[in-house]
Amino acid sequence: MNTDQKTARLAGAIYLVVVLTGTFSLGYVPSKLIFWDDPAKTLHSLTESVQLLRWDIVSSMLCYLAFLALPLALYQLLRQVNENCAKLMVILAIVSVPIALLNLQHKFDVLTLVDAPAYLKGLSSQQVQQQVLFSLDSYGHGIKIVQLFWGLWLLPFGYLVYRSNRLPKILGIFLILGCLGYLINVFASTALPHYSSYGIASYIRMPASIGEIGICLWLLAMGIKTRKTEI
Repeated sequence: MNTDQKTARLAGAIYLVVVLTGTFSLGYVPSKLIFWDDPAKTLHSLTESVQLLRWDIVSSMLCYLAFLALPLALYQLLRQVNENCAKLMVILAIVSVPIALLNLQHKFDVLTLVDAPAYLKGLSSQQVQQQVLFSLDSYGHGIKIVQLFWGLWLLPFGYLVYRSNRLPKILGIFLILGCLGYLINVFASTALPHYSSYGIASYIRMPASIGEIGICLWLLAMGIKTRKTEI
């Protein structure tokens, strides 16, 4: 197995860590613990499942650390296509990591509230519910900022995949469309209060999911085509 194939498999493995931990922390856990229309139920579920919340935070940290390494591995594979574009891909991806890690402070605030340390015993249940939802809401706003970069990095990444002739062009197209989907969701959900209730909201990021999961599995299973100049 040549160096490029090893790098491709490594990138695929790192991408798989990002996909699995991201799905767990951004999809599975919120669906089990957060009920925006019922603060009391949310507090109860969080209090009864503190360990799940802890795993959620750990999973998020692992996701962001893996995402720090991912663009560096992809850079090694795709820099021959366009050096400047590959550098832009790395910058846009890495910029999101410190923002995402700092945003995790809001989940740590929730953990403090539901773990009920002694100095919070004087708060009423309703006060705790309000603080928990406020922290979760603040976390959600922070994620919107992070999603700007989660979307933007897909544009140069998709372009490099499309132009490389070493990976499926269709995945490059999906990645580029995924960039547009992320940006539309971020700006629309900020400008339109009820955007999440629109049917388009649940579908517009599908190209990103198809492109990212697709490229992850392709790198793991198929690797990358050998350059014509290689023997």
